[in-house]
Amino acid sequence: MADGSSFYITTPIFYVNDVPHIGHAYTEVAADVAARWHRQAGEDTWSLTGTDEHGQKILRTATANGVTPKQWADKLVAEAWKPLLETIDIANDDFIRTTDERHERNVQRFLQKLYDEGHIYTGEYEGYYCVGCEEYKQQSELVDGTGEYAGQPVCAIHSKPVELLHEKNYFFRMSAFADRLLALYEERPDFVQPESARNEVVSFVRQGLADLSISRSTFDWGVKVPWDETHVVYVWFDALLNYITAVGYGDDEAEFARRWPAQHIVGKDILRFHAVIWPAMLMAAGLDVPRGVFGHGWLLVGGEKMSKSKLTGIAPEQITDVFGSDAFRFYFMSAISFGQDGSFSWEDLAARYQAELANGFGNLASRVVAMITRYCDGVVPTAGVLSPADAEIGTIARRATERSWDAIGRLAIHEAIAEVWQLVDALNGYLTNEEPWALAKDPEQRDRLEAVLATAYRGLGTLAVLLSPVVPKASAKLWTALGAPGEVTAQRIDRADEAELGERVQPLEALFPRVEVAE
Repeated sequence: MADGSSFYITTPIFYVNDVPHIGHAYTEVAADVAARWHRQAGEDTWSLTGTDEHGQKILRTATANGVTPKQWADKLVAEAWKPLLETIDIANDDFIRTTDERHERNVQRFLQKLYDEGHIYTGEYEGYYCVGCEEYKQQSELVDGTGEYAGQPVCAIHSKPVELLHEKNYFFRMSAFADRLLALYEERPDFVQPESARNEVVSFVRQGLADLSISRSTFDWGVKVPWDETHVVYVWFDALLNYITAVGYGDDEAEFARRWPAQHIVGKDILRFHAVIWPAMLMAAGLDVPRGVFGHGWLLVGGEKMSKSKLTGIAPEQITDVFGSDAFRFYFMSAISFGQDGSFSWEDLAARYQAELANGFGNLASRVVAMITRYCDGVVPTAGVLSPADAEIGTIARRATERSWDAIGRLAIHEAIAEVWQLVDALNGYLTNEEPWALAKDPEQRDRLEAVLATAYRGLGTLAVLLSPVVPKASAKLWTALGAPGEVTAQRIDRADEAELGERVQPLEALFPRVEVAE
């Protein structure tokens, strides 16, 4: 199905001005689930995440804390950003920092190429700048301030005053690429997803593109412009290049050819950088544009987008300490349609944990393993003659395998999980209808009992494989309890219903134990 092809997926690189919240973790998990799925389908997969450590915002945060920007970045990466990946069980292949020498050197190489080929010129710029966004703002992107900022124009995203800057900068001739960008969106309708994001990008570019100021001279925390060291590279121009500097651009042509282009997953608030500026930069350099850009929705808490500046961020460990990393991953990937905004509440998380994970999947696994232990001395029975009900479980398992893989190909992660859950629900219904506990009381029903337990066992094996990208810890425990060979992650997910299973079950502790949630 997928042998031999390559799949490179990225998260945005995150600012180290503060610690991560569940919005950052949401993006990380989405990319990780997709990467694990592709990896288990036999694809040459590479997953990248990292941190964005240059720019005025980092400089100001570090200065306010009495340290250098590099000291601040080192501390945050070591104490917050890398630990986040362990907290939510991310299996990334690389972690790039924009302060890495491999990155800074090749940002300069890329910029020099564009300069040498006439894509960069000197100009003057005056405009309103939001340090929080690290972006010049159009008048339409500003609102009137309230409270302490009354009478001042403020950023619509951060609700903080913008600064009027006048600088002599270097500019990238982005306006020259408007027609090529529109042709790209037309020829590849799935280049920007979901459709609402695509429509926004197309509309923006059709209004006409301004050239992009790509250097700053009012501060010095950044990559030096190679031909003019009085300027540093604009933080976004620097940051976007991480996606190619991490996979060999400028250093290793074979590795770069093997990996690039990438599928980017980003929050919708940074969609334009990735779907407009970034492909224009690549076009100018004569490189392939990305495989695609997927702009997911916001996580809302109490109806508002989470924000560190507004103190509405929730730390991921507040959830994982109570429910575990598997539940975190499952909840955010299944409860929210990927691409849409989604509301988080503790009540919904607790209810879904109990209904879907503990009672739905976890209890199913415990019951089947316990019944094989009790009625068959732990030896996995063979099915013998299949009834229509047994065969239907096999059909549903095949359908879940095929449809979930198709959904992942469209980055419809919530749909993929819903397809797998069809099998969870079918198996629970099957056991209710077939009543193996009743069959076990009648010696004449022994063949039927064994067929039911064999069918349920095979269904569980399929679930362990299909759910391993989403709930890796629980899937690994279940795989071991099923007595199946090797690691569950070594099983082909696109053939999950054909997985090689075991001959004898092992004890299985509760996959999703009861959680007491404080009122």
